[in-house]
Amino acid sequence: MYKRKPFFIVFEGVEGCGKSYQSKKLFDNLRRNKIDVVLTREPGGTKSAELIRNLILKDYFNRVNKEKFDKYTDTLLYLAARNEHVLNKIKPALKRKKIVICDRFTDSTIAYQVYGKKVDIKFINNIHKKILGNVRPNLVFILKVSTKSSKLRLKKRKSKNRYDNFSQSFYTKAQKSFLKIAKNKKNYFILDSSSNNNILEKNIFNIVKKYLNI
Repeated sequence: MYKRKPFFIVFEGVEGCGKSYQSKKLFDNLRRNKIDVVLTREPGGTKSAELIRNLILKDYFNRVNKEKFDKYTDTLLYLAARNEHVLNKIKPALKRKKIVICDRFTDSTIAYQVYGKKVDIKFINNIHKKILGNVRPNLVFILKVSTKSSKLRLKKRKSKNRYDNFSQSFYTKAQKSFLKIAKNKKNYFILDSSSNNNILEKNIFNIVKKYLNI
């Protein structure tokens, strides 16, 4: 029998892996079971964090000068958005014993900024220590996707941000980073999302039901 408790679920993966779709499906399934659940995303999730998201993800490159943020400026913006999000949405929801589902969290920062852009991990860890407190995901789904499926999904997207236009080699490298992060962690589940069908949705829900004792 389900006993109300704070629980934090995160979906991670590269662009086109279907994590936004599956996080929404899980949200709907939990709501149908009368469970108090919050669906959110990173970067973003609150008004202030969404403003930072727009700054990070819109095409801020000056095409003439090829001017762009330094990688540490870029990272600090992500972390600033996370601070707002954790402080104003995630922590309050968990305090009220809600289930929080988040589309991306700290592993995306490690995969993209540390493994991808070679930002010093100690720099990020020090800031995380300050802004996260004891907030850690209870359950993480890493959605692994084939090159063919992710390409097709990205092609269909009506609105794109700068991360949707990176090279395939970048996505391949990022996916390997996510798999590396998940290795030997008991609360991490690596699931193939190339088909992104009802079977995957049911599989995710069954794992969550087991953890929540629904």
